[in-house]
Amino acid sequence: QVQLVESGGGLVQPGGSLRLSCAASGSIFSINVMAWYRQAPGKERELVASITSSGSTYYADSVKGRFTISGDNAKNTVYLQMNSLKPEDTAVYFCRITTMKFAYWGQGTQVTVSS
Repeated sequence: QVQLVESGGGLVQPGGSLRLSCAASGSIFSINVMAWYRQAPGKERELVASITSSGSTYYADSVKGRFTISGDNAKNTVYLQMNSLKPEDTAVYFCRITTMKFAYWGQGTQVTVSS
């Protein structure tokens, strides 16, 4: 069974950077979309960024210009480079990989932005 494992979260000061990684434990064929979501305490999970198999990207307005998503379909890995972090970026970040038949979620990694 395929599992997604996120890494790279942690505590960072405002204005700092983090790079999240999400790797699949097994092979995932015919990937359609790789994405990052986040969920802050007391809030609903929201889409942060996504990238399709053709390379098209989407960013939430709140992260445009600060976050960059990239993916390696051959390695079943997706990254999220986060720059100029703000306290409101504090959340648990989840990766998601979808194919035509399945959607896989990671277990989440905590990102805390605080001085």
